[in-house]
Amino acid sequence: MAAVTAAQPRSSKTESYVDNKRKEDIRQANINAARSVADAVRTSLGPKGMDKMISTASGEVIITNDGATILNKMEVLQPAAKMLVELSKSQDAAAGDGTTTVVVIAGALLKQCLSLLSHGIHPTVISDSLHKASTKAVDVLTAMAVPLELSDRESLIKSASTSLNSKVVSQYSTLLAPLAVDSVLSVVDPAKPDMVDLRDIKIVKRLGGTVDDTQLIKGLVFDKKASHAAGGPTRMENAKIAVIQFQISPPKTDIEQSIVVSDYTQMDRILKEERNYILGMIKKIKATGCNVLLIQKSILRDAVTDLSLHYLAKAKIMVIKDVERDDIEFITKTLNCLPIANIEHFRAEKLGHADLVEEVSIGDAKIVKVTGIKDMGRTTTVLVRGSNQLVIDEAERSLHDALCVVRCLVSKRFLIAGGGAPEIELSRQLGAWSKVLHGMEGYCVRSFAEALEVIPYTLAENAGLNPIAIVTELRNRHAQGEINAGINVRKGQITNILEENVVQPLLVSTSAITLATECVRMILKIDDIVNVR
Repeated sequence: MAAVTAAQPRSSKTESYVDNKRKEDIRQANINAARSVADAVRTSLGPKGMDKMISTASGEVIITNDGATILNKMEVLQPAAKMLVELSKSQDAAAGDGTTTVVVIAGALLKQCLSLLSHGIHPTVISDSLHKASTKAVDVLTAMAVPLELSDRESLIKSASTSLNSKVVSQYSTLLAPLAVDSVLSVVDPAKPDMVDLRDIKIVKRLGGTVDDTQLIKGLVFDKKASHAAGGPTRMENAKIAVIQFQISPPKTDIEQSIVVSDYTQMDRILKEERNYILGMIKKIKATGCNVLLIQKSILRDAVTDLSLHYLAKAKIMVIKDVERDDIEFITKTLNCLPIANIEHFRAEKLGHADLVEEVSIGDAKIVKVTGIKDMGRTTTVLVRGSNQLVIDEAERSLHDALCVVRCLVSKRFLIAGGGAPEIELSRQLGAWSKVLHGMEGYCVRSFAEALEVIPYTLAENAGLNPIAIVTELRNRHAQGEINAGINVRKGQITNILEENVVQPLLVSTSAITLATECVRMILKIDDIVNVR
């Protein structure tokens, strides 16, 4: 009888919830899914990183080692893994570079979190400690940074080159880096010196030639030829340019209907009316002195007809048709003119002025160049060339990263060493700081510090070096006070990386650490997935 009584559970006054198994399983599944995404891009980190070939469902092939592009094209189904894809997008928006780094750091932090959770530390404690550690890390990085002036063009080019060195087109970094710096500096508005809008830099891609033929054009480039239909001019000096958003073609009826013409006299009248209508429009255009027309693409009816092109050619007006609607804002800002939506509003003061508009042959294709624009807006155009579409697309992505790096330096004017130097220094300083902290917090901060070693470890691994020997030597050099010692993957040894000109903007490193920590904290806090059908 006594044995039976002992077997009965004791009634507790408070109700306790013991089933933590499901929560742990969900958390572990989330962390493993996110880590597998991080491992997928880890091999493409650094100048010796591998490239990925992505084949889409439509048969399109992309070759790249840009973390944001790889993750964007990956079909990720697990919700926690999707958060890592969003993480690289956030880094792309905030800094433009370091999209692979941020995912690799997040993966390493998640690995450390798994070991902390297995030791029975509560997720909330880990989360709060990570937040503290990331705030401290940003302070350490800021203390390491070197201030920079925008007039120091050399340093800007060095940081753009560092960004390009890890890309497929790294051999062209001597051409693309100065080009990126010059294009960003030319669009900086003195009224708002900390802001750069990359939409003011238009990248036009043209097949043919090599990446060496890429050039910066002070003016406008249209990747289409001028209209030759009726022998119109293809070169115009002292151009007066109008951007029109209406159609130079016979009007249609407002409602969908058909008109039946029964005899020839009526048909002649219709044709005569059409001719007079178009001629009337062209006379108004010619009266303002306009000699170059940029015509917006129309979806309602033909923007121009053969008849209107014939009359425009007779009036010696150069025509560039099918201008995309999205480009109108850029064109009007560059030409310092206004778009004209109706023939009645066509006035001389709405025109843009340029010294020369001409059609130029590039390889097999033709483009239209507008140069010598008067009162030109703060915009610039880059013409990217390449031997095949894969190279051109990758050159464009790499150039975008380099532009973002220069933009970072304009908004936050500090440089920091690359080559794994800041991460090892952070790891060392946070490790020392963790010894001062009490209880679980110090334990979690030490794990954070260890996780940051993944960057120099991966850089060495991808360069075919011995990662353990390299990272140990790197720690040793930093312990001796060489805060700028980093991995020189070209020489395969540890050197002062600042003297080797391997530099990156402070914003890239700080945003990578804060964003990665934020993402990891969010994944840690999830203890259940609820599917709603």
